[in-house]
Amino acid sequence: MNAPIYTLVRGDDWRAARTIGAYHGSADDMRDGFLHLSTAEQVRESARRHRSGERDLWLVAVDPAALGPALRWEPASGGRRPGLFPHLYGPLPMSAVLSEVPLPLGEDGLHVFPPEVP
Repeated sequence: MNAPIYTLVRGDDWRAARTIGAYHGSADDMRDGFLHLSTAEQVRESARRHRSGERDLWLVAVDPAALGPALRWEPASGGRRPGLFPHLYGPLPMSAVLSEVPLPLGEDGLHVFPPEVP
């Protein structure tokens, strides 16, 4: 298995996804036409930029090998951030999910990540 990749999911969206067996993305994902994912090295910055201060946020670890050709590695939109980001062109099946953990907010207002995320 390759290193996990991650997506940040709002609580209501994640509970709905578990009920139907797949996550179809946030409003931002739907607008852009793909699910935004991040590597372990990218996910903290993604949380800071796009989910800052949000409560009831989940960190979902995904097995990239389970996603097949629907997973593409591409530059961030507009090239604003260096490197390639994993983008999923289709729903995220629960069978590809390795783990799911809540991301509480610390006293500093930043999300508290599990120790395995650098």
